[in-house]
Amino acid sequence: MVRAAVLPAVGAPLEITGIELPEPGPGRVRVALAAAGVCHSDLSLSDGTMRVPVPAVLGHEGAGTVVAVGEGVTHVAPGDGVVLNWAPSCGSCHACALGEVWLCANALNGAGAVHARRADDGSELHPGLNVAAFAEETVVAADCVLPVPDGIPLTDAALLGCAVLTGYGAVHHSAKLREGETVAVFGAGGVGLAALQAARIAGASRIVAVDVSPQKEELARRAGATDYVLASENTAREIRALTGKQGVDAAIECVGRATTIRTAWESTRRGGRTTVVGIGGKDQQVTFNALELFHWGRTLSGCVYGNCDPARDLPVLAGHIREGRLDLGALVTERITLDGIPAAFDNMTAGRGGRALVVF
Repeated sequence: MVRAAVLPAVGAPLEITGIELPEPGPGRVRVALAAAGVCHSDLSLSDGTMRVPVPAVLGHEGAGTVVAVGEGVTHVAPGDGVVLNWAPSCGSCHACALGEVWLCANALNGAGAVHARRADDGSELHPGLNVAAFAEETVVAADCVLPVPDGIPLTDAALLGCAVLTGYGAVHHSAKLREGETVAVFGAGGVGLAALQAARIAGASRIVAVDVSPQKEELARRAGATDYVLASENTAREIRALTGKQGVDAAIECVGRATTIRTAWESTRRGGRTTVVGIGGKDQQVTFNALELFHWGRTLSGCVYGNCDPARDLPVLAGHIREGRLDLGALVTERITLDGIPAAFDNMTAGRGGRALVVF
């Protein structure tokens, strides 16, 4: 038996309880978690913004050590450090054939499987976003684990599984930020802080961080922000004032709210680019009129998993970490146990802090 954070039903409080995991069958890997990040997507699963089968063990951003492997698994072995990949690509759907593995049609097929059983009543549990990282141990498909790059501490490596890939990819793959350009990042949580660091790595000349909390300014500046703007109805005007009344070249929206998306779009220059990373609900409607779309010539695009291919991008990120350009520790504002996850959810809802990291 291992302890895990279980979502019994959509909208219900998380329950920290014992679960029984199966032994890894063919093509499966058992992993002892070293750490798991508490991501806003987990909160979106718990409140129904994103839908997966329940009851479920949540958590999708994690790293740990391989305990056992099933038949046919050859790329990792017991004792290896691994990063969990919650969205493995199938390699055969239309998106994968186009090389857009982050849009794989079958990436979340595993979320409907039976992952484990509750120790108290034997009821079936699903693996939230495939990997069920909010647990002392998990059993996942072999394509859901990638070797931890050399020189990366296992606990820090957990952040590579979502926040860093997403924030880095939003800047480099979606917005395609170029050296000397200006950028605004909306939301200074885990993904936003990673995006700020990515903008610094890209050589942005001005990096504006936007958030509702004045307490996050120090975090944002440490991550690379040159300016900090408290979110208000005047945010777009303030950002344009910082950029010679032109607006930034690119905006990265990490909140997922209609008003923030609209503000991010209005903060860019004519011909600017807005990348939406935040996951909003169906009720968050963003509107534009036809004339402004023509006149401003701006681009608005969605971004899934940072438009990343983890197998391709993890080695690149590892290089930035080893060279001191990317600081994973700067994303973490609290280290907690499994029992601290509900409070971490409350902090995210209130807009407090960066990434909370569950350390096992």
